[in-house]
Amino acid sequence: MLKIWQSISRRWLFLLGALTVGAMFAAALYLQYMLHEEPCPLCMVQRVIFIAIGVLFFIAALHNAKPIGAKIYSVLIALVALSGVGVASRHIWLQHLPKDQVPACGPGLDYMLENFPMADVWKEVMHGSGECAAKGWTFLSLGIPEWSLVSYVMLGIFALLVGWKKR
Repeated sequence: MLKIWQSISRRWLFLLGALTVGAMFAAALYLQYMLHEEPCPLCMVQRVIFIAIGVLFFIAALHNAKPIGAKIYSVLIALVALSGVGVASRHIWLQHLPKDQVPACGPGLDYMLENFPMADVWKEVMHGSGECAAKGWTFLSLGIPEWSLVSYVMLGIFALLVGWKKR
Protein backbone atom coordinates (compact mmCIF):
# COMPACT_ATOMS: atom_id res chain seq x y z
CA MET A 1 0.00 0.00 0.00
CA LEU A 2 2.87 2.36 0.85
CA LYS A 3 4.40 1.63 -2.55
CA ILE A 4 1.18 2.69 -4.28
CA TRP A 5 1.02 5.86 -2.17
CA GLN A 6 4.59 6.76 -3.10
CA SER A 7 3.97 6.15 -6.81
CA ILE A 8 1.09 8.65 -7.06
CA SER A 9 2.08 12.29 -7.56
CA ARG A 10 0.95 15.03 -5.19
CA ARG A 11 -0.95 16.62 -8.06
CA TRP A 12 -3.17 13.55 -8.48
CA LEU A 13 -3.68 13.25 -4.73
CA PHE A 14 -4.75 16.90 -4.47
CA LEU A 15 -7.14 16.28 -7.37
CA LEU A 16 -8.47 13.23 -5.54
CA GLY A 17 -9.18 15.47 -2.54
CA ALA A 18 -11.05 17.96 -4.77
CA LEU A 19 -13.09 15.17 -6.37
CA THR A 20 -13.92 13.75 -2.95
CA VAL A 21 -15.25 17.11 -1.80
CA GLY A 22 -17.21 17.38 -5.07
CA ALA A 23 -18.80 13.98 -4.44
CA MET A 24 -19.68 15.00 -0.89
CA PHE A 25 -21.25 18.21 -2.16
CA ALA A 26 -23.25 16.22 -4.73
CA ALA A 27 -24.49 14.00 -1.89
CA ALA A 28 -25.54 17.10 0.08
CA LEU A 29 -27.48 18.39 -2.92
CA TYR A 30 -29.11 14.96 -3.30
CA LEU A 31 -30.19 15.06 0.35
CA GLN A 32 -31.57 18.56 -0.11
CA TYR A 33 -33.39 18.26 -3.42
CA MET A 34 -34.29 14.58 -3.65
CA LEU A 35 -34.85 13.67 0.00
CA HIS A 36 -36.08 17.18 0.96
CA GLU A 37 -33.65 17.60 3.88
CA GLU A 38 -33.51 21.40 4.09
CA PRO A 39 -30.15 22.68 5.40
CA CYS A 40 -30.11 24.85 8.52
CA PRO A 41 -27.82 27.91 8.83
CA LEU A 42 -24.98 25.87 10.37
CA CYS A 43 -25.30 23.34 7.53
CA MET A 44 -24.92 26.18 5.05
CA VAL A 45 -21.77 27.40 6.83
CA GLN A 46 -20.38 23.87 6.69
CA ARG A 47 -21.12 23.73 2.96
CA VAL A 48 -19.15 26.93 2.42
CA ILE A 49 -16.23 25.42 4.35
CA PHE A 50 -16.38 22.27 2.21
CA ILE A 51 -16.39 24.43 -0.93
CA ALA A 52 -13.31 26.30 0.35
CA ILE A 53 -11.54 22.99 1.02
CA GLY A 54 -12.46 21.71 -2.44
CA VAL A 55 -11.26 24.90 -4.12
CA LEU A 56 -7.95 24.76 -2.25
CA PHE A 57 -7.46 21.12 -3.22
CA PHE A 58 -8.25 21.99 -6.85
CA ILE A 59 -5.90 25.00 -6.92
CA ALA A 60 -3.16 22.85 -5.38
CA ALA A 61 -3.70 20.24 -8.11
CA LEU A 62 -3.59 22.87 -10.85
CA HIS A 63 -0.54 24.62 -9.42
CA ASN A 64 1.45 21.42 -8.94
CA ALA A 65 3.75 23.24 -6.53
CA LYS A 66 7.16 22.11 -5.39
CA PRO A 67 7.43 20.48 -1.93
CA ILE A 68 7.33 23.78 0.02
CA GLY A 69 4.27 24.97 -1.92
CA ALA A 70 2.54 21.62 -1.41
CA LYS A 71 3.16 21.92 2.33
CA ILE A 72 1.66 25.43 2.33
CA TYR A 73 -1.44 24.21 0.47
CA SER A 74 -1.82 21.26 2.82
CA VAL A 75 -1.57 23.46 5.91
CA LEU A 76 -4.14 25.89 4.47
CA ILE A 77 -6.51 23.01 3.74
CA ALA A 78 -5.97 21.59 7.23
CA LEU A 79 -6.68 24.98 8.83
CA VAL A 80 -9.91 25.39 6.87
CA ALA A 81 -10.85 21.82 7.82
CA LEU A 82 -10.13 22.70 11.45
CA SER A 83 -12.60 25.57 11.23
CA GLY A 84 -15.10 23.04 9.87
CA VAL A 85 -14.42 20.83 12.89
CA GLY A 86 -15.38 23.78 15.11
CA VAL A 87 -18.64 24.48 13.27
CA ALA A 88 -19.59 20.80 13.09
CA SER A 89 -18.81 20.38 16.79
CA ARG A 90 -21.09 23.30 17.64
CA HIS A 91 -23.82 21.77 15.47
CA ILE A 92 -23.46 18.38 17.17
CA TRP A 93 -23.59 20.06 20.57
CA LEU A 94 -26.83 21.83 19.62
CA GLN A 95 -28.36 18.56 18.43
CA HIS A 96 -27.60 16.87 21.73
CA LEU A 97 -29.04 19.57 23.98
CA PRO A 98 -32.07 18.64 26.07
CA LYS A 99 -35.32 19.80 24.42
CA ASP A 100 -35.89 22.56 27.01
CA GLN A 101 -32.44 24.11 26.30
CA VAL A 102 -32.70 24.23 22.51
CA PRO A 103 -32.56 27.85 21.25
CA ALA A 104 -35.68 29.26 19.64
CA CYS A 105 -35.90 29.28 15.86
CA GLY A 106 -34.74 32.57 14.44
CA PRO A 107 -35.21 34.20 11.06
CA GLY A 108 -34.01 32.35 7.96
CA LEU A 109 -30.48 32.78 6.68
CA ASP A 110 -31.63 34.55 3.50
CA TYR A 111 -33.58 37.10 5.54
CA MET A 112 -30.65 37.69 7.90
CA LEU A 113 -28.20 38.18 5.01
CA GLU A 114 -30.50 40.75 3.40
CA ASN A 115 -31.38 42.72 6.54
CA PHE A 116 -28.70 42.29 9.21
CA PRO A 117 -25.08 43.46 9.35
CA MET A 118 -22.67 40.61 8.60
CA ALA A 119 -21.32 40.57 12.18
CA ASP A 120 -24.85 40.02 13.51
CA VAL A 121 -25.53 37.32 10.90
CA TRP A 122 -22.36 35.46 11.87
CA LYS A 123 -23.20 35.73 15.58
CA GLU A 124 -26.75 34.43 15.00
CA VAL A 125 -25.60 31.58 12.78
CA MET A 126 -22.94 30.41 15.23
CA HIS A 127 -25.35 30.72 18.13
CA GLY A 128 -27.59 28.28 16.30
CA SER A 129 -31.31 28.01 16.28
CA GLY A 130 -34.01 25.45 16.86
CA GLU A 131 -33.82 24.27 13.29
CA CYS A 132 -30.11 23.45 13.78
CA ALA A 133 -31.05 21.16 16.66
CA ALA A 134 -33.39 19.06 14.52
CA LYS A 135 -31.95 15.69 13.61
CA GLY A 136 -32.63 14.60 10.05
CA TRP A 137 -31.02 11.97 7.84
CA THR A 138 -28.74 9.43 9.52
CA PHE A 139 -26.40 6.70 8.32
CA LEU A 140 -24.91 4.14 10.70
CA SER A 141 -26.61 6.09 13.51
CA LEU A 142 -24.60 9.25 12.72
CA GLY A 143 -26.31 12.41 11.50
CA ILE A 144 -25.09 14.89 8.92
CA PRO A 145 -23.07 17.02 11.40
CA GLU A 146 -21.27 13.93 12.72
CA TRP A 147 -20.41 12.82 9.20
CA SER A 148 -19.25 16.34 8.41
CA LEU A 149 -16.98 16.27 11.47
CA VAL A 150 -15.48 12.93 10.38
CA SER A 151 -15.03 14.30 6.85
CA TYR A 152 -13.28 17.47 8.03
CA VAL A 153 -10.86 15.45 10.14
CA MET A 154 -10.16 12.97 7.34
CA LEU A 155 -9.72 15.70 4.69
CA GLY A 156 -7.37 17.65 6.97
CA ILE A 157 -5.25 14.58 7.71
CA PHE A 158 -5.24 13.59 4.04
CA ALA A 159 -4.07 17.08 3.02
CA LEU A 160 -1.23 16.98 5.56
CA LEU A 161 -0.18 13.50 4.39
CA VAL A 162 -0.12 14.71 0.78
CA GLY A 163 1.86 17.82 1.71
CA TRP A 164 4.51 15.85 3.57
CA LYS A 165 4.61 12.94 1.13
CA LYS A 166 8.05 11.90 -0.04
CA ARG A 167 8.66 12.04 -3.78
